Amino acid sequence: MSLMSVFNISSSAMNAQSIRLNTTASNLANAESVSSSEADAYRARQPVFETVLNNFTGEVQGVTVADVVKSEAAVMKQYSPGNPMADKEGYIYRSNVNAMEEMANMISASRSYQNNVQVMNTSKEMLMSTLRLGQ
Repeated sequence: MSLMSVFNISSSAMNAQSIRLNTTASNLANAESVSSSEADAYRARQPVFETVLNNFTGEVQGVTVADVVKSEAAVMKQYSPGNPMADKEGYIYRSNVNAMEEMANMISASRSYQNNVQVMNTSKEMLMSTLRLGQ
C-alpha cells in the first residue's frame, strides 16, 4: 500500500462518517415526531458501509455508503385523543428512534472522523519528512 492510498482511504472514511453523522442528526431531529398512521411514522435510518476493493489487486481502496436503511423496529402507538394528529381511534404513532443509541452513534462517528483526520495529518507529516530527507 502506498502512502498516497492512505489519503484516499481516510478521505473516503471521513465522507462515510460524515454521512453517518448527518443520518444520526436527522434521526435525532425526528425523535419526537408523531404521525396519524403507523405507515407514516418516522423510522430511524442507518447507513450501511461497504469496503471498496481494487478489482485487480484486491487491495482496500476505501469505504463507501452502500445504502441507508430504515429500522424495522416497531413504532410506539400512544393513546392521545386530544392530539390533532390522532387517528379515528385516538391513537398517534411515535417514531422508533432511540435517542440514547443515536447519541452513541454520534459519538462513535465523531471519533471515527477525528481518527481519520489524525491518520491524514500523520501521513502528511511522514510524507513531508521523507521529502526533507532528499534535501
